Amino acid sequence: MSDPARETEGEARARRGRNIALALGLVLFVALVFVVTIVRLGANVAQQPF
Repeated sequence: MSDPARETEGEARARRGRNIALALGLVLFVALVFVVTIVRLGANVAQQPF
């Protein structure tokens, strides 16, 4: 592992960029799972007799 105290500005910027991309990907995945779940539940709820 690299030592954060000894890394260059370019390395720090690259690490920050990777962290942001990873966080954005995780947020988009969670949002996608949420939307798919709501759509599937909504279709089932509409068919329930009251």
